[in-house]
Amino acid sequence: MNQSAWELFWTSLGPIVHGAIAGTIPLALASFAIGITLALGLALMRLSRRRWVSGIARVYISIVRGTPLLVQLFVIFYGLPSLGILIDPWPSAVVAFSLNVGGYAAEVIRAAILSVPKGQWEAAYMIGMSHRRALTRIILPQAARVSVPPLSNTFISLVKDTSLASLILVTELFREAQQVAAFSQEFMLLYLEAALVYWVICLGLSSIQSVLEKRLDRYVAH
Repeated sequence: MNQSAWELFWTSLGPIVHGAIAGTIPLALASFAIGITLALGLALMRLSRRRWVSGIARVYISIVRGTPLLVQLFVIFYGLPSLGILIDPWPSAVVAFSLNVGGYAAEVIRAAILSVPKGQWEAAYMIGMSHRRALTRIILPQAARVSVPPLSNTFISLVKDTSLASLILVTELFREAQQVAAFSQEFMLLYLEAALVYWVICLGLSSIQSVLEKRLDRYVAH
């Protein structure tokens, strides 16, 4: 790269990083928190003995997994206004990403719950615990340890997926890169710079994931 390109790289790095800190990370955290709460409810519904309850969760998960995230985002931001429901860009992105995370993470949590030995349920019942108490005090803590690795991967994927929010004018990492690129006409440089920042963020998150897995491994494996 020539000198002017390097100058543009360092000049634009600040706004792009700011977009990540002020837009991408908060958007991913908010969406993930809401999505995990939804996923837990869906996972418990899938495990319900009532077919209609399990069926509702099954259909929801199928719809989320069977349709592109971009389409889901556009339905909420561009489609709902036709029904008189207007949602600003940032909340629209949170809703779309949360619903998507809920659909994918639900199966992860369900599998984690099913991985807990049935003997744990039986032991809880023998000491007089109700089904709900056994679930919250015995089963879910163990399931949480098992689900950390796949849910961590879900969060890392979500961080990258937040770039789609730029299409509905949410100011985040990729949107900042787009704006600088449109002004400077250096599209290759700016998009590669955005990719570099995403990569660094994901490397950091992967490192945190590795630490969590090592700390939890002793409880899961032994």
